[in-house]
Amino acid sequence: MAKKSSKAASKKKVPSPTPPAKPAVEAPWYRVEQSSIHNRGIFAARDIPNGTQIVEYYGERIGKAESLRRSNERLDRAKTTGEAAVYIFTLNSRWDLDGSAVDPNDARFINHSCDPNCQAYQEKNQVFIHAERDIKAGEELTYNYGFDLDHWADHPCCCGSKYCVGFILDRQHWPALLEILQERRKIVKAQKKKAASK
Repeated sequence: MAKKSSKAASKKKVPSPTPPAKPAVEAPWYRVEQSSIHNRGIFAARDIPNGTQIVEYYGERIGKAESLRRSNERLDRAKTTGEAAVYIFTLNSRWDLDGSAVDPNDARFINHSCDPNCQAYQEKNQVFIHAERDIKAGEELTYNYGFDLDHWADHPCCCGSKYCVGFILDRQHWPALLEILQERRKIVKAQKKKAASK
C-alpha cells in the first residue's frame, strides 16, 4: 500500500494550477477560389498530407425519384445557363445526397479530374473527401466524379490533366469509351473519304 505524502497532509496553501491553454484552432485545409477547370474550385490552403480527411460533403438525403427529378431539372437549366448542374451523390439503392440543398457545402465546389488528388469516401449516410496523395498548398483539390458510361457525351471534361480522356467518366469505363471513340473516328474517316471521292 502506498504511503500518503507528507505534503498532502500539510496545511500550506498551494497555488491553483494554471488553467490549460486552449488548443490552437487549426487553419482550414482549403479555400474556395476561381478555377481554371470550371467556375469555382477548392484549393489547398496549406500542405495536406496523404490520407487526410479534408471536408464533409453535406447534403439533403433524398429518394431516387426526387433525385432523378432534380437532376433532370438542373441538367436542363445548365444547358441554357452553362452553370454547374448536379451536386448529387449516390448513397445506396434507395437514397442520394443532394449537395446543392444545404448551405454551407463548400465540398460541392470540388471539380472533377481524370488525375485526381482526392477521393470521396462514404461512411453510412455521410460522404467525406480525403487526400489520395500529399497535396501542396495552392493546388486545386479534385476527385473523379465516377460517372457511368450511359451519358458520357453529355459531360465533357476540362480538367486539363495529361491523362484526361475528354469526358467526366469513372476510370473503369475508360477502355469502353476508347473503343467507342475509335469506332466513331473510323466512321467519320470513312464518311470523309466517301465525300472526297464524289
